[in-house]
Amino acid sequence: MKGYSIYIIVVAIMALSFSCESNLKEVQRINSVTFNPVGQTENINLKYTDSGKVKAILVSPLMMDYSNLQYGFSEFPKGVHVTLLDNSQKKSYVVSDYAIQYSNPDNIIDLQGNVKITSDDGKVLETSQLYYDQKNEWFYTEKHFKFTDEKGSYIEGPGVDFSKDFKIFNAQRNSAQINNVD
Repeated sequence: MKGYSIYIIVVAIMALSFSCESNLKEVQRINSVTFNPVGQTENINLKYTDSGKVKAILVSPLMMDYSNLQYGFSEFPKGVHVTLLDNSQKKSYVVSDYAIQYSNPDNIIDLQGNVKITSDDGKVLETSQLYYDQKNEWFYTEKHFKFTDEKGSYIEGPGVDFSKDFKIFNAQRNSAQINNVD
């Protein structure tokens, strides 16, 4: 009788493990989603305008267009070079190894990998990831950053947000070195 009980327990455990495995495979299949781009563009050079004025120029070796999805986006897997122009046509340059531009309603650009912003007057911000809110013309990150001004002074730390022209700059828990040039 003991051998028969052990046999029933072993069969029950095997049945449960097979049913769990098939359920796990089904859950994995349901959760796997393949994104197929609706378009692909090589050597792209886009100019964004507002009221007839060029506001930004985006250059990239490759853009993948996923605007066919519910929350559409454009992916730049080989990086971007962006030139931002303010109202007086002063330029800031943004470079990153990878980027995603989300479509409406957010209009957020997620820049990743060796992100560097250089302003017209020599200010430089470097970080590993940076978001750009196109609607509000605002940058922000929670990653470590380093901001250097034209005199060589710097501020660095985790997390920062700032305006496109660096006139408003908010940072917390940071360290700095200020150089006075007479």
